[in-house]
Amino acid sequence: MAARWQTARVLDVRDETPNAKTLRLRLDAPSPHLAGQHYVLRLTAPDSYTAQRSYSVASAPDGTAEIELTVERLPGGEVSEFVHDVVEPGDELEVRGPIGGWFVWPGDTPVLGVGGGSGVVPLMAMLRQARRSGRSDLVRLVVSARSPADLYYAGELPGPQSTVVYTRHSPPGAARPPGRLTATDLAPLVRDGETAYVCGSPAFCDTVTDLLLGLGVPVDRIRVERFGPSG
Repeated sequence: MAARWQTARVLDVRDETPNAKTLRLRLDAPSPHLAGQHYVLRLTAPDSYTAQRSYSVASAPDGTAEIELTVERLPGGEVSEFVHDVVEPGDELEVRGPIGGWFVWPGDTPVLGVGGGSGVVPLMAMLRQARRSGRSDLVRLVVSARSPADLYYAGELPGPQSTVVYTRHSPPGAARPPGRLTATDLAPLVRDGETAYVCGSPAFCDTVTDLLLGLGVPVDRIRVERFGPSG
């Protein structure tokens, strides 16, 4: 059955980075999701003009009527700028979902997640699910961020399951100098029988896919979700 539009009440708005906010929403009815799925958020102006964008669910599946969506602010973005400048707790938004059946994790198989920038969002749902279920051994994440200030979920992401690669500015004392993700970063984390989930810009996804193929990951074990600069 196709996902329907429903009303979601904003419970909380919090900063993730200077350019990203996470919305905690309560739906009018539970809509169980899988890690990796997304919701469409729709805004309607007084003159009935509408704008809508898709945002990955950041929260782990828990069977409740609450979800979290993380929204990156994009210059000129109709939806993202409204979320950042206007939306506050108590507001109501229209959402539709959950949507997606390809880039999803069932929660019981080994995963290598590789995310660039905001591409970490659906992967964070996988990590949160694994930690919550006591199966954190199943998930390994590699996250590429420009600098520590640009790292999403900085207070929660770090741990034995995650590796952060900084491309422009590393924190003081970092063993790895800043630079783009390489095969050397990925090689120690590749395991037989796992599925690789790659999310980020088209260029990032293409580069990571080539690196994984070069490391022997079968093409049918690589799932990719690209996003563009729609706001």
